[in-house]
Parts: sequence; C-alpha cells; structure tokens
Amino acid sequence: MPRKRLRILTWHVHGNYLYYLSQVPHDWYVLSKPGLPPGYAGRSGRLPWGDNVHDMPVADVQRQSFDCILFQSREHYLRDQHELLTDAQRRLPRIFLEHDPPQEHPTNTRHFVQDAGMLLVHVTHFNALMWDSGSTPARVIEHGVLVPESARYTGELARGVAVVNHLQRRGRRLGADVYAAVEQQVPLTLVGMDAEAAGGLGEVRNVELPAFVARYRFFFNPIRYTSLGLAVVEAMMVGLPIVALATTEMPTVIANRVNGFTSTRVGDLVSVMRELLAEPALAQKWGDAARRYAAERFAIGRFVDDWLAAIGAVTS
Repeated sequence: MPRKRLRILTWHVHGNYLYYLSQVPHDWYVLSKPGLPPGYAGRSGRLPWGDNVHDMPVADVQRQSFDCILFQSREHYLRDQHELLTDAQRRLPRIFLEHDPPQEHPTNTRHFVQDAGMLLVHVTHFNALMWDSGSTPARVIEHGVLVPESARYTGELARGVAVVNHLQRRGRRLGADVYAAVEQQVPLTLVGMDAEAAGGLGEVRNVELPAFVARYRFFFNPIRYTSLGLAVVEAMMVGLPIVALATTEMPTVIANRVNGFTSTRVGDLVSVMRELLAEPALAQKWGDAARRYAAERFAIGRFVDDWLAAIGAVTS
C-alpha cells in the first residue's frame, strides 16, 4: 500500500487498461467533456469502476489540486496540458504511458516526450526496444488483468475467436487481410467494435467478454504490428490456447505447442487451428498451460506493485 493516497489526473484512452490501472490504490480523476467524445469519457461505460475513480469535467480541472499527471496519448500531451492545465499543474510530477510501438519508422522514431524530468512507461519490452526514448527516463510495466473466476475455458464451440476493434478500417497493420484469408479455411468468429464491417458479430461488453470467448476452441490473433493486446492476455487467463502471428511481443508470451502456437507462416497457423478443432483434449491442455502462464506473468498484484513503484519514483 502507498504511504499516501495520491490524486492522479488522467484521460480515458483505453477503457480496460484504465480499469486495471484503477486497481492501484490511489484516487484517479478522469477527464470528461459533454457528450463523452473519445479520450474524454470520464468514468463512463459499463466497467465496474471502484470508488477511487472520479469524473473530472474539463471545465473544473484548473480549480482542482493533484499530485501527479498521467498522460496516455500524443494529442493530450502536446495540446491538452497547455490548453486545460494551469502553469502549476504542468509542473507537477508527470508520467507518459505509451500504449503502442512507434507508428512511423519502427526503429528510428524518437519518442515525442523528451523531458528528463518525466517518466515514460512502456507496456511491453518490445515497445521499449523499438522506441527511441531519448532523454526521457523509461521503464516497462507489463499488463496485469482480472477476469471473473466463473469465466473458465470450455471450448465446446468448434470455432476460433478473434477480438479486434475496427479491424476493417485499420487494415493490414491489424491483420484484416490475414483474418480474411484464414476465415476462408477455418471457422472463425470476430468480435469487437465495428466487427460487422469485416463479417463479424460486433462488440461484446467488456465485462461479458471473458465468458463469451471461453466457449471457443482457441483464440486467434491476426495482428501484424501493435502492442500486446489485453484481449489476448484475458483469453489466456480464461484458459484459451492462443494462435497468433509471431510478431511484436507475442513470441515471448506463447511457447509453441505448450500454451499455443505462433508463426509468421499463415499456412502453419491454419494447420494448427485445424489440429485444435479436431483434438479438443489438446486444446484443453494448451489452454490450461496458457492460464497458468498468464496467472504468473500478468498477475494484477504484480501490475499494481509496478505502478506503485513508478508513481512513487516520480512523486518522491
């Protein structure tokens, strides 16, 4: 537990991540605007927010006192701190939480936060490796997740499931072409925001997603280049075997034929999917190993401890 409960101002960028972040025992003030546009949704949504998560209307922010500012997007760091915060608030201890690898050149992009007085937090070691963090002190805090105890793998549906938001719009980087090619060969179900545009079912509520995916034989991740998805980690916690492209952080998470399978050869992925569909006992075995691995590496207690240490470092 922290020695002092701090007041931390942040933005609603990734709802699930914000929910897991709110397990850290500080008070989280989340900026909101009328109409709840992207990035300013406050504590809205259907996640089971605790009483330490507070809505913070942008019109009131300059009259409030905080102990730390946590930025989570380029736009909010480059624009909002100058438009919404006072000079004194901009001098508070500050952290930038970088959710993604660089979207420009994958290896030669200098991070836009260049401030020796800030802390840059990456969510995977791959992301930290690819970004040039420059003069900004940086550390990695890997994901930590919670899933309901009642959400446990059954795998009775002889189909794979993929969870990707706006797959059709985001195209090749998120693997829209890979998903479309595999779907022609293996029964798959796609869920996520605007999944209908790619022939999927649509969005499943955050709190219902673990139990929803638990019925499927395996989890498929078609994404070429992005951060390690929370949906992958949550699926592992439920007990699904993972089949994925062997890119970004994924090869450090999946051991082939132990808790899933990764490859850069799509044909190999299809062969393994067919094997899992034909052998439910094998899928169960790999899924059990996935759950054990996720419970150790992505435990919420470790995640909370890492964040307490990071916040303590910048506020001390």
